[in-house]
Amino acid sequence: MQALQLDFCRTRKAPRWIAPALMAIAVALMGDVGVSFLRVHKEVKEKETMLARLDPRSYPPVRKASPEEIALAKETVQRLSMPWDRLFGALEAAANDQVALLGIQPDPKSGSVVISGDSKDYLAALTYVLNLSRTDALDQVQLSRHETKKDQGKVVGFSISAQWTDKPSSESSRGGK
Repeated sequence: MQALQLDFCRTRKAPRWIAPALMAIAVALMGDVGVSFLRVHKEVKEKETMLARLDPRSYPPVRKASPEEIALAKETVQRLSMPWDRLFGALEAAANDQVALLGIQPDPKSGSVVISGDSKDYLAALTYVLNLSRTDALDQVQLSRHETKKDQGKVVGFSISAQWTDKPSSESSRGGK
């Protein structure tokens, strides 16, 4: 068997025409970019001139918002600025496999929330109310309505009312509870 001779240091000379060809390609691309820039710059100037010539009186008048629309917009902003993450965190912390939530009806004006759902039995509904009352996001948690749904066996439909707090309690911020 013969020994294999590998020479990793030897370099091949590149053909002489490669450097000028690469330079010509670079110059051609640079020229194309320059022409494109000038064309776009000219279009922008034309559009700016057209916009400057437009008469603002030719636009339709801006419609004033009615007081009802303003009130609705304020209510929407108020709903969006409520601490939703704290409420959902409290609902998730109190959740168990025997309770299914069906609806959450917040009222940002009064700071209250009504939670409706179904539970496996009456004890599961009471346990859920107790778990919700232990969270920092809700105060004055009360079972406001419950009924046994006859067509679904022992399933208990319930409704819980609570006050929605927007800041953590001092006990939880100190590490208590």
